[in-house]
Amino acid sequence: VQLVESGGGSVQVGGSLRISCTVSGSTDCMGWFRQAPGKEREGLATIYVANSSTHYADSVKGRFTISQDNAKNIIYLQMNNLKPEDTAMYYCASDLSGIPCHWSTIRWEKFDYRGQGTQVTVS
Repeated sequence: VQLVESGGGSVQVGGSLRISCTVSGSTDCMGWFRQAPGKEREGLATIYVANSSTHYADSVKGRFTISQDNAKNIIYLQMNNLKPEDTAMYYCASDLSGIPCHWSTIRWEKFDYRGQGTQVTVS
C-alpha cells in the first residue's frame, strides 16, 4: 500500500483547507495524524472504509471532517476554522485489519502503512 498526501499549504487563521491522501492498494481503516515541531504525533481522525464510520480526536471534533472517495481511492481531511496551533506536518496512515478504527485512541504505531506528509501552516 502506498499513500501520498497532497493539498497542504499556507492558510490564514480562521480559514479552511482540504488535504488529500491518495491510496494505492487495499485498506480497511484510514487515519489522519499530525506532528508539530517539538511535539508528539497526534491522531486526528479515522474512517472505516467499509461503512465510512468516522472517529475524531476531541481536539479537532467539530472542525475537521474525514471522508473518502471510493471511486478515486482518496481520503480527505477537511479542516475548518484553522488556528495557529493547527500548524503541523499532516500524515495519513492505512491499516489492513481495520482494528485501529475501532479504538477510541488513534494510535500511529497501530497502522501498517504511512505517508510522507504534507505541511499545513496557519498564520
